[in-house]
Amino acid sequence: MYARRRHAYFAMMGTCIALFVLAWGVVRLWSIPAAVAMCVVAMVIPPVAAMVANRRGPDDRWWDDPSGDSKSDEWWDELDGKRRPPGQ
Repeated sequence: MYARRRHAYFAMMGTCIALFVLAWGVVRLWSIPAAVAMCVVAMVIPPVAAMVANRRGPDDRWWDDPSGDSKSDEWWDELDGKRRPPGQ
């Protein structure tokens, strides 16, 4: 899963850089508004790429990791139904 997210991130960022370079290197010679529009699209890509790269997949079990505090871990396990409370 991590490799897929990383590839998607680099593809999106590569597209962003390509849009900027093409907008001001080539497209501005024919149409300034089109170049500005390309830059606006390129401006939106980095935050979306960061969200794609940092999202958690179903195989990423970050919520199950123990915190190190045994009382807190027991409490969360009880809430999740993993262990029965003492005395039951």
